[in-house]
Amino acid sequence: MSHPVVHFEVVGKDPARLRKYFGELFGWEFDVPSPVAQEVSEPDSYGFVDLITTPDGSGIRGGIGGGAEYESHAIFYVGVSNVEAALQQAEALGGKRVMGPATSPRGLVVGHFTDPEGTLIGVAGTA
Repeated sequence: MSHPVVHFEVVGKDPARLRKYFGELFGWEFDVPSPVAQEVSEPDSYGFVDLITTPDGSGIRGGIGGGAEYESHAIFYVGVSNVEAALQQAEALGGKRVMGPATSPRGLVVGHFTDPEGTLIGVAGTA
């Protein structure tokens, strides 16, 4: 079964500055603060990007967050039915678990892993 990309994030040391930058660059607006797992961002520093779609209705949600203790990175999340199982499979195929599963206040479960070349990838689901 194929799994879609469902979310992206930009995380950095100064999330307010990043939101200002990307807001001015792309016209994005943010819902701040947005509920997020502490492992992903300081909870009061995370902002979901308002969904923007193309004329055909396609588009994915995203967020910008972080804080002083978070490494700067950009990541996309693939939707899966079971985050723990996806992380285990990533490891079995030669990847390395970096974080998770972690649960947000709204119940979304996320995990991070690196692929065999070290690229950071996310998985997201409800279990």
